[in-house]
Order: sequence, then C-alpha cells, then structure tokens
Amino acid sequence: MDLNLLKKLAALRDGEGERKPSDALILAEALKQLAEENDDLKEEVEDMDQITLQFEYTDTEYKYWIKVGEGKVDFGEGDADDPSATMKATGATWASLGSGELESTSAYMSGDLQIEGDLQAAISYGEINGLMMEVLEELSEK
Repeated sequence: MDLNLLKKLAALRDGEGERKPSDALILAEALKQLAEENDDLKEEVEDMDQITLQFEYTDTEYKYWIKVGEGKVDFGEGDADDPSATMKATGATWASLGSGELESTSAYMSGDLQIEGDLQAAISYGEINGLMMEVLEELSEK
C-alpha cells in the first residue's frame, strides 16, 4: 500500500488538519489498493456481487460513490448511475463513522445515518469497510 496514503489516513484518524468531505476519497483509494494487495480483502471483493453505494453529505451537498464487487473497487465524485443504496449523513457523522468513534448501526438507529434502497448492500459494504479498517490497523502497527 502507498506509504503516503497510509500517512494521510493516520492524520485523518488522529484528527490532524481540517477535515473536508473529499477526504472520503482517501478511504476509497485505500479500499481499492487493499482489495488488490491484501488476500483476505481481495477474496471478499471477488466473492461478492457488485454493489454501488452513493454517499451524500447533507450539510454540504457533497456526493461520491463507490462500486465494490466481482473483484473490483471503483469510486468517484458526484452521482452514481443506478446506486444499490444511498447513504446520507452530515459531515460530522461521516467523520465520526470514518474514525471509528461512531458505529454505523447506532448512527442508523438514531437517524443520523439515512439509508435508501437496498439495506443489504449497505450492510455488505459496511462489512467490507470493517475488514479494511482491521487491515489498516494491522498496517499502522508495523
């Protein structure tokens, strides 16, 4: 995995600097790289049907998407074509979810995270994201 990317992720996790919505693409790039390099994550991404998640920041109008499955990870800014699920939250909620301070189920149950569309697709992405976070934790310990 790209060392500069790891440094950016560590800075985000540690709350260094000003956070902006486009920081989410740093996590998306990490997922893409790890899905190519880490055997466990690679296997999970290969075994799952492709899903497309649309992410929306409700307080800044920022949007991005991630496609995961069938051995590939892709992402970009803006609107996805025919997303499996759309997930909406404020920037503060996304930051808390990304840093691990907030658990997605809790955010969903409290209404801080809204999910429209295929809830199972959102759960599948959450599982992949959780595995990625475990791998990143292991890499940061090295």
